[in-house]
Amino acid sequence: MDTNQDPVYSRNVVEFVAVANEFCKYAEHASELKGDELLKILQRILPLMYLKASLLPKLEPFFEDGNEKFVTEAAWTIINNALTEKFGTANDYLEVFDEKINDAEGPVVSSLSENMADIYQDLKDFLLLYQTGTDEVMNDAVWECRMNFENFWGQKLVNSMRAIHKFIYSGEEIGKVEKQDAEEIDENRNTSDWFITRRQKDLRGDE
Repeated sequence: MDTNQDPVYSRNVVEFVAVANEFCKYAEHASELKGDELLKILQRILPLMYLKASLLPKLEPFFEDGNEKFVTEAAWTIINNALTEKFGTANDYLEVFDEKINDAEGPVVSSLSENMADIYQDLKDFLLLYQTGTDEVMNDAVWECRMNFENFWGQKLVNSMRAIHKFIYSGEEIGKVEKQDAEEIDENRNTSDWFITRRQKDLRGDE
């Protein structure tokens, strides 16, 4: 196949892969960074990642079944816990663009660490699929990543940007908070569809 003509090898995809890889690298090594340093890194990388994701080509999936998943619940929890500790008092913020808002009377408390862990989950799965070098698998990885960006983690990214901007320019310093039990972070978090995600099924039109 002529890779120059295949959209999965296009400049927009390759550049997105690069920035997604940087994001995942910082998420995985969060414990080695200071909280304020990590927030400033995210302040720069998240807008770029949003831009590059918005430029991903619109593709159609090859396979009827969902893409393979690699990020386990345990891996998600490790990333989330590390970020929660680093973000400290900067972690929680009031949100008005959240799926939980429909069940609340006003803004809900959201978590930067959970948003970043959710984004990491999708991007890491995408990267591992893209790196297989199999054109059809790579195609479906790009297709799913774009769909998830539009319907799921893109909103989490821009929500987080607002909170990060506010904290960085508030002049406040990050304080420590007591560690939460991992089970208390989100008792309603549904992981039953992680290997074949519900979002993939919905987007493919499956029941």
